[in-house]
Amino acid sequence: MPALLYNVHMDTRSSEYKTIDEYMKAFPQDVQIVLEKVRKVIKEAAPDAVEAISYGMPTFKLNGKNMVHFAGWRKHIGFYPTPSGTETFQKELSPYKAAKGSVQFPLDEPIPFDLIRKITLFRLREIEDRKKR
Repeated sequence: MPALLYNVHMDTRSSEYKTIDEYMKAFPQDVQIVLEKVRKVIKEAAPDAVEAISYGMPTFKLNGKNMVHFAGWRKHIGFYPTPSGTETFQKELSPYKAAKGSVQFPLDEPIPFDLIRKITLFRLREIEDRKKR
């Protein structure tokens, strides 16, 4: 399988993906399994969130706002919970390569699904709180 498929969301053809299912099918089976688990964790934490493709990657939106994104890469799963998500969980994310609003979970290590759930719940509350103001 061409390496390009590991970086699907960065490819100019990424706009061809209309659903998360289409996006994930471009990856090898072992990566698809991890992506599907990430998706499931997010859906369980935020059942009212809407699935979309935004910025060329799987996205969950709540009240029209991007809540979290995730993406497959050659050696990691990217998780993009916005800067507030990474700042709030800076201590828990410290073992991983992170930047403002993003974190990389290596595919050759256990994916911290509980942490993904916690961050998703944080983003859910953050968006809901903003709506109440």
